[in-house]
Amino acid sequence: MQTPFRLLVSAALAAGLATASLAQDETPTEEPNAETVVATVNGVEITLGHMIAARSSLPEQYQQLDDKVLFDGILEQLVQQSALAQTFEGGTPLRITKSLENEERSLLAGEVVEGVLQEAITDEALQELYDRQFGNIDPEEEYNASHILVETEEQAKAVKQTIDDGADFGATARDKSIGPSGPNGGDLGWFSSGMMVPSFEAATIALGVGEVSDPVQTQFGWHIIKLNDSRQAEIPTLEDVRADLTQELSQIKAQEAIKSTTEAADVQVRADLGIDPAILKQTDLLD
Repeated sequence: MQTPFRLLVSAALAAGLATASLAQDETPTEEPNAETVVATVNGVEITLGHMIAARSSLPEQYQQLDDKVLFDGILEQLVQQSALAQTFEGGTPLRITKSLENEERSLLAGEVVEGVLQEAITDEALQELYDRQFGNIDPEEEYNASHILVETEEQAKAVKQTIDDGADFGATARDKSIGPSGPNGGDLGWFSSGMMVPSFEAATIALGVGEVSDPVQTQFGWHIIKLNDSRQAEIPTLEDVRADLTQELSQIKAQEAIKSTTEAADVQVRADLGIDPAILKQTDLLD
């Protein structure tokens, strides 16, 4: 098992080891491949394939390290692990055997799913999913509004009269509004249906662009609302949502493959053992 923390600790020392091991022949005599031997430990080979597999299993943040740091660090760690493993006396412990079987099963299953996804995730499939989700929806109406929030209906009526008499809405909001948007002239930006409380939303929708509402009550107080503008929201293009659709389609196809393959398999689960589920905590059974 690769341990990234140990890899980082050993990487600083790796350059000297790697140079000493490889300096005998710095000119490649063959095209490197997965079976190219990069080192031996007591005659046991470490290949380039071992190193590539070790690197691919590292978390993303470690894969961003400098190529030489990773090469030297991985090589040193594999050398250390090989040297240590060769000193183990006795047969392979049961816990390691079972872990290796689980790991092989998991990796092979992953290969199958990956193969399914490579065939299933096509431009045509993504277009079909996009059409199902976005092809028949109407553009949603969006509103840009400002408001002045006060505590009482009387205050709201007075503010409305001030606006009707020609006062600037933004300046009045900065002077009178107790809401957090007051210092910004009451500007609420763009919002769509469902984003505001129902009474506020209904009053906003009823306005024409540039119109100011009568006092509107919500649980926050009394509002005077001005509709600044309205528009139809743009429906995202396929490219806008390609990454999300790819992830969704991958989940769908993976689940379909898992379900169909498992249902087609001859699965026999013993129900006569009466096993206490807590037995899974008994790691000593693997000793």
